[in-house]
Amino acid sequence: MLSQKAPSSQRIEATYLRFWRAELGAFALSMLSPEIISKKMAVLNGTGDRRSTKADDAAKPKSRKTIKLYRDNLELVLKHAQSWGWLGKANPMDGVTRITKANKERVRFLSDNERPVLLQASKDSPNPQLYPIVIFALCTGARRSEILKLTLHDLDLERQVAVLRETKNGETRKVPIVNFLKKVLEEHLQWREKFVADIPGGSPLLFPRRDGQQPIDIRKAWENARDRAGIIDFRFHDLRHSAASYLAMNGASQLEIAEVLGHKTLQMVKRYSHLSEDHTRSVVEKMAGKIFEPEA
Repeated sequence: MLSQKAPSSQRIEATYLRFWRAELGAFALSMLSPEIISKKMAVLNGTGDRRSTKADDAAKPKSRKTIKLYRDNLELVLKHAQSWGWLGKANPMDGVTRITKANKERVRFLSDNERPVLLQASKDSPNPQLYPIVIFALCTGARRSEILKLTLHDLDLERQVAVLRETKNGETRKVPIVNFLKKVLEEHLQWREKFVADIPGGSPLLFPRRDGQQPIDIRKAWENARDRAGIIDFRFHDLRHSAASYLAMNGASQLEIAEVLGHKTLQMVKRYSHLSEDHTRSVVEKMAGKIFEPEA
């Protein structure tokens, strides 16, 4: 089931499978019942989400959407088992309450006040690679995994374009390198040349870790910079939302936003439509004010 999906999707769905294997692995398929699965769903709901939580803090409750993904993943597994003849005619998931209306999409983007503070905190980070990575995310809307897997071969500063090869939907796409990002990357490449000088054979990665074999891990540096900036309820992925939101507020169409973000359909970018509408309304209000309420 996972082999045909992008690596990032495989990792996420593997998390769901590990949970269900741990919770249900001791049961024979014939023993599974809606009651057993519902109890395990309750356990899942109580575990909390520690992805963006400090070690000393209490984990936030898992979102309704996350719980739905766990449930739907198990339902798909059992449907496959049923098609292979491993399960009887009755699928126990039929008796497990479905989770609906879990599509309230998160749109959290940096305000005009938050943005310079976060960028300065990223620039001041002990990890010198954090700032160019954050700038790259804000300027292109690329995901963290897409950015970190970039190689020097994927970057063409002369043509001002970068090629993202390992994307979530499995399709290669190009993103433009705007002038500000180009300048930041040029400075990064100068620093990087010294950084990889002692690595035998160098490294093909644009953002390498110390041994050059894998991309740099920025998780801790990112969390520290975000916390120093005092930015609340903000994940790295929200830089992608920020880029899309800024595009919407500057008049980009849904089709243009989808192309930049690499979405195959417009469904995923509808969440930004209200920002475009609000921006359009403010422009019209300004125009109408000048026409109908001229200054004395």
